[in-house]
Amino acid sequence: MLPSYLHCFKLFFSLVILATSLDSALGHNISQRSSTFPEPKWGREVIAEMTHNNSGQRISKFHFSHVRPSSTVYEQNIAAQNLVRRVMGENTARHFNLTVDNTLTKSEKDAFHLLKKGGNIVHIVGNSVTAAVSGFHYYLKHYLNGHISWDYDQLELPDTYPDVDIYIKFPERFRLFQNVCTQSYSYVWWNWARWEREIDRWALNGFNLVYAGTGVEAVWTKVYRELGLSQREIADYFSGPAFLAWNRMGNVRGWGGPLSVAWHSGQSLLQRRILSRMRELSITPILPAFSGIVPNAFQRLYPNAQLSKLSRWCNFEDKYCCPLLLDPSDELFSKVGTKFLQEVIAQFGTNHMYSADTFNENIPQHGDVEYLANVSRSIYQAMSDVDSNAIWVLQGWMFVNQVLYWTQDKVKAFLTAVPQGKLLVLDLAAEQIPSHDRLHSFYGQPYIWCMLHNFGGTLGMHGSLPKVNAVWKPINLIR
Repeated sequence: MLPSYLHCFKLFFSLVILATSLDSALGHNISQRSSTFPEPKWGREVIAEMTHNNSGQRISKFHFSHVRPSSTVYEQNIAAQNLVRRVMGENTARHFNLTVDNTLTKSEKDAFHLLKKGGNIVHIVGNSVTAAVSGFHYYLKHYLNGHISWDYDQLELPDTYPDVDIYIKFPERFRLFQNVCTQSYSYVWWNWARWEREIDRWALNGFNLVYAGTGVEAVWTKVYRELGLSQREIADYFSGPAFLAWNRMGNVRGWGGPLSVAWHSGQSLLQRRILSRMRELSITPILPAFSGIVPNAFQRLYPNAQLSKLSRWCNFEDKYCCPLLLDPSDELFSKVGTKFLQEVIAQFGTNHMYSADTFNENIPQHGDVEYLANVSRSIYQAMSDVDSNAIWVLQGWMFVNQVLYWTQDKVKAFLTAVPQGKLLVLDLAAEQIPSHDRLHSFYGQPYIWCMLHNFGGTLGMHGSLPKVNAVWKPINLIR
């Protein structure tokens, strides 16, 4: 079974997350301007968006400024202050003055400045809403002993707030949270109140890149109907709510379905609220794009189309397994891919980051490197035909889960068929099985170093702290 990537000790939360609170492992980038109070420990989750230069040295590169949600400074200031009010209440929130100054740092990396000298107001400036809010959270944790988590909040604060004058710059551009499986493991039954708290928690912890797949089945329903599928054929294809993650990745079809009309409309409305709040807090959403996987009804509609069955996943019987994969050379591939993404953008807007996973625990039917190159080239082409600024976000789990199939020549063909810098690879389980080492830093494509703290069915607090420490020390030496 596909493991549920669980963050820390929260069961049923599947995440792609980054290096944990290891002061010895992470670069501080802290300027401490006040000698009155000791420097707090820096416990930020960060990523490595790294590649190699011609000398073989790891370096940071690639710019993604176009993916950051944009709004006026006034709107950003209101968004930051409103979050503090939601979390702390009106009376306590008055002690914190959050402002956004996009000129605080010249780079794309986030930063914040905390300042309090006398008085009863803590001034927090960040170059984005997420930066400002995470600066508030930093002060709450390290100076006021406050705590906000999934399970418990400790917000009994001291009467006096310590003075502070500290500037912190995030080591890397993106802090990624969760993955496509989280949608089914955890989020599936959430209402807006639960979503609102979770999105606030993302911002408080500095996360600024999150997959957002809620409501995609409503988009597909509209597209499938326009392509000629009957309502019954569509209903038979979609899995039930708790299994949609694996339906989207082509592992199962119809299991636990069908989905109701009320479900589709409710999820669409919920997605709009989710995306609105994410963008308000300068969190970039990763929206779904076409991966080449289609319902079996395509055989009836397009008898001449080049279609192949995906591999059987977890021994599901024929009725529920093996959706179809369109051959990338078929002109229908581009038609479906562009039509779908156009509708996604029409309904949900875009920040140019898109997720598509064709071979997640699906072994390709062909071992030919040219075929694999054509698949990835066609997936990206369908994105870029609609959005010239598209960035494809790819889960690298297949390189771990199907390591015997994904030899270096196959991976190279698959990854390099996409223009360099237009594909962002998620190096899942990098603290245990780092694919970037085996695969030459993904042959020049930018990637995110991801930690899977513990896997589905594993209870307790677990992690590979010695390994993480060993990995991040050399990375920080070359920053």
